[in-house]
Amino acid sequence: MAAQRIDGKALAEQVLAECRTGVDALAARGIRPGLAVVLVGDNPASRAYVRNKVRACGTVGVHSEVVELPATASQAEVLEVVRRLNGDRSIHGILVQLPLPSGLDEAAILAEVMAAKDVDGFHALNRGDLLGGHTRFPPCTPAGMMRMLDSIGAKLSGKDAVVVGRSNTVGKPMGLLLLGRDATVTLCTSKTLDLASHTRRADVLVVAVGRAGIVTGDMVKPGAIVLDVGINRTADGKLVGDIDFGSVEQVAGYVTPVPGGVGPMTVAMLVVNTIEAAGG
Repeated sequence: MAAQRIDGKALAEQVLAECRTGVDALAARGIRPGLAVVLVGDNPASRAYVRNKVRACGTVGVHSEVVELPATASQAEVLEVVRRLNGDRSIHGILVQLPLPSGLDEAAILAEVMAAKDVDGFHALNRGDLLGGHTRFPPCTPAGMMRMLDSIGAKLSGKDAVVVGRSNTVGKPMGLLLLGRDATVTLCTSKTLDLASHTRRADVLVVAVGRAGIVTGDMVKPGAIVLDVGINRTADGKLVGDIDFGSVEQVAGYVTPVPGGVGPMTVAMLVVNTIEAAGG
């Protein structure tokens, strides 16, 4: 029997509907949540992501603005924009759209975003809080995946969770969030020797390395929950994830599709974090 697909788009719509209640509560206090996105350069994928974020904000009444800078913008120019937004009382959340053009110091720019407005959860203080298990702003993609697990009633305590990918934005924080639910977590990379020996014992498998087809059906434990974070383009332009969806779907119990899986939840959790930031 084929796995049950976790519909990220439908779940994101549900989360955004909940956000409207939060926006209304803030409006009663005279507060309108505001999100600013800093977009440097003309990367088509980044533009598409930003459009989705602006659209999501609009559906729930969150103010959003996009500050665009050319790919030739200097480090000082980008930092100046971030500092201005830090001081703007109408802006409660700041997101620097990644990746940045080459030549810019990504770490230094992200560090400039004040922790109280860091709705992406990238500031060192928020990362440190995450390590302690009590961050206000968990990174949006891992937070979205945790909501997906909750939506299917996944019991994580004591279960084996394997995360393939060690990025600071997805892999590492996802491992910490799973640890916070008492899962037994293994963090792998694309270079892990005998990757299948780890993935085959996973009750929950998260794949986030940016390599199409790195996990196939024979690498998955029957009945496992498989969350695919990958976004890849095939030679014919098709959008696919990091798993071989056709074969994995025949083995797993639950699986996220690409597109329509984790992506919409990332956007929804950004709105959640922005409302949380506005609430003080």
